[in-house]
Amino acid sequence: MKLNIPNILTLSRLVMIPAFVGLYYAPWKWSFIAAALLFVIASLTDALDGYLARRLNQSTPFGAFLDPVVDKLMVATALVVLVAELQQPLITMAAVVMIGREIVISALREWMAEMGKRGIVAVSWLGKFKTAAQMVAITGLIAHLNPLVDQISVYLLYIATFLTVWSMLSYIRAAWGDLTRHG
Repeated sequence: MKLNIPNILTLSRLVMIPAFVGLYYAPWKWSFIAAALLFVIASLTDALDGYLARRLNQSTPFGAFLDPVVDKLMVATALVVLVAELQQPLITMAAVVMIGREIVISALREWMAEMGKRGIVAVSWLGKFKTAAQMVAITGLIAHLNPLVDQISVYLLYIATFLTVWSMLSYIRAAWGDLTRHG
């Protein structure tokens, strides 16, 4: 396999995951800001690698497989770190819903792909809006800038959770006929 720029960006995000955790738990005054900045960089490289893969015609099966896996690992890692740090039941429930949704949709996409109907559960505008709200909320919570930013981030996390459920139900509804078909 020859590595191209989009795949290198995806692999760099994979390396950012343990670096993110290390920065978040580092004993320095600026460690939360550095962890938040690394999370933002990871989020931006996610958008950039997809854009470059399409623009440079460098889409590969390896990249198509690894990119969503790394994205989910980064978000799940950030959510787990926040749950451990904040220890708030509603934030824990939001994290469970978000991680659970990713598992359900991944399984649904795999199953629909086996049936030759992957397009039914392709990424929608709702999923993209959910991702944006989720990334901003998580970044704000990681940074611990001040109580106002923390509170806004919590509310945005709740909005992202609502969008998470809504998008999951939309995907399931789109696939419902195939899911409930007999034989």
